[in-house]
Amino acid sequence: MVDKAKLNELVAQLRMEIPQEIRRAGEMLSRKDDIISSAVSEANQARQNMEQEFRTRLNDHELGRKAEELLRDAEARSRRIIDQAEQEAENRRNQADAYALRTLRDLERELTAATGSVRKGIDVLAGSTLAAAAAPPAASASIPSPTDFAPEDIEERIRTR
Repeated sequence: MVDKAKLNELVAQLRMEIPQEIRRAGEMLSRKDDIISSAVSEANQARQNMEQEFRTRLNDHELGRKAEELLRDAEARSRRIIDQAEQEAENRRNQADAYALRTLRDLERELTAATGSVRKGIDVLAGSTLAAAAAPPAASASIPSPTDFAPEDIEERIRTR
């Protein structure tokens, strides 16, 4: 027989844990976007700073070559920062996906266990209803046959007990 209190406790626990797990996964994903935005903004700011420095130095002919070198270095640095940010974002996405997958698999195991308990309860009730139907009928009351109930009726009877 299914312990209704235990089943209700498991369902309540699932209802509380699932939103928390989803919220944590969402927070991880939102932090990823902030990191990417920050890195891109930093790279753009560095590039703008270097371009301004380049323009200033171009005014002085002697320092022209040095400014070009600084600009190339700044562009290389900004490319490295962007590449690093994209790699970090990909790592975070992969971590978030792995976390979500683990959470969903845990949830699936818990739901499978709960479904098994519900199935056993249905089987027990259906078996007792069949046994009662096979017994000689009582003089005052008739016992319904399992075929008198749709699966939803049986589940409703389980819930109301």
